[in-house]
Amino acid sequence: MSQAQRLPDTAPAPPTNAERTQLHPELANAQVRFIGVGKTYQGQEGPVQALHGIDLSVQRGEIFGIIGRSGAGKSSLIRTINRLEQPTNGRVLIDQVDIGDFDEDRLVQLRRRIGMIFQHFNLMSAKTVWQNVELPLRVAGVEQGARHRKVTELLELVGLADKHHVYPAQLSGGQKQRVGIARALVHDPQILLCDEATSALDPETTESILALLRDINRRLGLTVILITHEMAVIRDICDRVVVLEKGQVVEQGPVWQVFGDPRHDVSKTLLAPLQHGVPAELQTRLRPHPASPADALVLGLRLNGTAGEEPDLSALFHSLGGRVSLLQGGVERIQGRALGQLVIAVAHSPLAREQLVERAALWADRVEVLGYVG
Repeated sequence: MSQAQRLPDTAPAPPTNAERTQLHPELANAQVRFIGVGKTYQGQEGPVQALHGIDLSVQRGEIFGIIGRSGAGKSSLIRTINRLEQPTNGRVLIDQVDIGDFDEDRLVQLRRRIGMIFQHFNLMSAKTVWQNVELPLRVAGVEQGARHRKVTELLELVGLADKHHVYPAQLSGGQKQRVGIARALVHDPQILLCDEATSALDPETTESILALLRDINRRLGLTVILITHEMAVIRDICDRVVVLEKGQVVEQGPVWQVFGDPRHDVSKTLLAPLQHGVPAELQTRLRPHPASPADALVLGLRLNGTAGEEPDLSALFHSLGGRVSLLQGGVERIQGRALGQLVIAVAHSPLAREQLVERAALWADRVEVLGYVG
């Protein structure tokens, strides 16, 4: 091999932070960045790796969801943001500043910029609502007049202006969580962490707490990062979502994209309760081939949000010809996009099976032949 053809002895140098930022300009605006973050715990039977090489960015002002099954590493990841957990390797950046080497004084300042609410509220039972919210301000040495103004403002914000002197035992679960939210906001944080904040609540209360978090995000411009195992929570409030499995990122993207077209088996499993699948009763009636010319072809139509518009069902049914029945399904809007699944039966159509599938594909992102029913 000639000198001109000889391969280089060393591999190209990895891109610098500046070069990465040029390639991915969103990183320059990220309020929180995880760069190769790993976390290993020492268990009784040896080391347990909870996080593996996490690379993520959270943009300023967005609501960012972290989803995964139990043990996926969600809590370990979120707790590295305020250094309640120190990564074993990798870096966590807040506003482009590496927090890994912060001393105790800088950690105190950091944690006042980052509020946190918990699944089980963590309220002090011997203190009133007012005292629970006021306590962090008292510890920080804030003078009495400023404490009074701030607590009054926050209790008004979370809808508990009439509960000043009530004790936690006299509150509902939703009211306790509102106290927790008010307490998390006392230092005017820039980031709000939510650790399974709605898991202990009933569906109606969960909806009201999510509405409050959405309002706080918009009104105060807070970046909200929440972890949950409930996909409905992600659907209802988040802008983007990441799916964790065994401490690794297996899928991430805008909520509509992950919900509309999940790629990983874990995402599909977590989403299954929200999907409109084929009813069991219909499954038992489906046949792979028609038993008579009168049998109806059953099609599954999947809308993954790429079109952005709701399907024109009347035009769809008209194009298929014959008699079209809607057997199962529904369409919902997530971030302004139409997502859902329809199961339809087409009978007495003059079109062949392949033609029906082709025409249905003009209205759906994915079409599946499910079988035939009498």
